[in-house]
Amino acid sequence: MQHSLILLLILSTTAFGQESRVLLDDNFNREESSPEKEEIGNGWSTNSRTRAKGQKQVDLADGAMHITRAEVADHGVSVVHDVDFRDATISLRFQLGPKDDLGINIADMKEKSVHAGHICVARVRGNGVEISDLKTGNMKLEHRNARKAGNVPQEMTDLLKTKKKVFPHKLKLNEWHQLIVRIAGDTMTVTIDEKQIGQFSSEGIAHPTKSRLRLSVNRSAWVDDVKITTP
Repeated sequence: MQHSLILLLILSTTAFGQESRVLLDDNFNREESSPEKEEIGNGWSTNSRTRAKGQKQVDLADGAMHITRAEVADHGVSVVHDVDFRDATISLRFQLGPKDDLGINIADMKEKSVHAGHICVARVRGNGVEISDLKTGNMKLEHRNARKAGNVPQEMTDLLKTKKKVFPHKLKLNEWHQLIVRIAGDTMTVTIDEKQIGQFSSEGIAHPTKSRLRLSVNRSAWVDDVKITTP
C-alpha cells in the first residue's frame, strides 16, 4: 500500500510538473540586410514572389513584423513557417487598423483532399473572430470545386454553414493585443487579452498532422512575439 501511494505521488508530480515543448519562439528583434529586401529570417517565408510580383510585403520595424498587402497582389499576404504538431497553443501580439484582419491559418501540405493544405483557421477582425474548419468545409476540394463552378446544392450549403462560427468582439484598433489560439483535438479556442472570445469544435480541426503556420493578412497587420508550444 505504501509503495502504491509513493508511486502515485511520483506520477502525479511528474504530470503536474511537465513543461510544454516550445516549437517556435520569435520576437523579430532584427533587421533586414537592406531596407528594400523582404528578409524576415528565422525560417519564415512569404508568397510575395508568386502573388505580388516580388514586391516587398513584410517589413521588420521597431522589433515587430509589419505585414501589408501590395497593390499588385492577387492574393492576401501569407507569412509562413513550417512547424509540426497535432495539438498546440499559438500565442502572439498583434495590432489591426480599420478594415484589417489577421488569420491564424493551419495547414498540412501533404493533405491532398483540400486546396493548398488548408486545415483550419481563426480569423480576427475589428468586430469579431471567425473560427473555421477548412478541411471538411470551404477548402475541401469537392466543396471548393462546386463553388467555383457555381453549382452548390442546398445540402452542401447547409453543411458549410456548420463548418464555421463567428463570435462578435469589438477590438480596440491601432493598439497592441495578446492573442492565444489553442488547438486540442477537434476544438479551437481563441482568447484575446486574457478573455475567451470563442470556441468551436469540428472534425477537421482534429486533423492529426498539422505542418505549417500561415499568418494570413488581406490588408495590413502588425505581429510580434510569435510562440508555439505543444504538450
